[in-house]
Amino acid sequence: MIKAATRSLTDACLARQGLTPPRPDRSAPPDAVQRRIDAALFGTGPAELSVALPTGYVVRAHTDGCLAAAQRHLYGDQPRWFQVSVIVNNLKPEAAHAHRSLGEVRAQHRTEIADWRRLREHALATATTLLDTPPPTGDTRP
Repeated sequence: MIKAATRSLTDACLARQGLTPPRPDRSAPPDAVQRRIDAALFGTGPAELSVALPTGYVVRAHTDGCLAAAQRHLYGDQPRWFQVSVIVNNLKPEAAHAHRSLGEVRAQHRTEIADWRRLREHALATATTLLDTPPPTGDTRP
């Protein structure tokens, strides 16, 4: 449901910019158009969000772009969602890197896991409302 709502929001955002959302069943657009789509979808310039993982990897994301706007709309707090989702999605690699059990690593990240669950519940409720309440005819904004 969250994935479908994200797609709906990003598609509407791209359409407002005169861009056709990419689809696997469509032929790839010319390179210049694809670059415009990528910039509109993922943002441009230096990434404003960053999380350094214990494994040594640094994950970065933009706060502009259609995907960031969709995350703000669904999760309510895009920077916090980015931070906790990166941490929670990397618990297993962190455990392997630290030679610790996954349970130990999860216990260390109780706060992030709780925030991840809270923000995901918010997104699920928002997505349900969004998908159950289509925009008025002619209005592509969520």
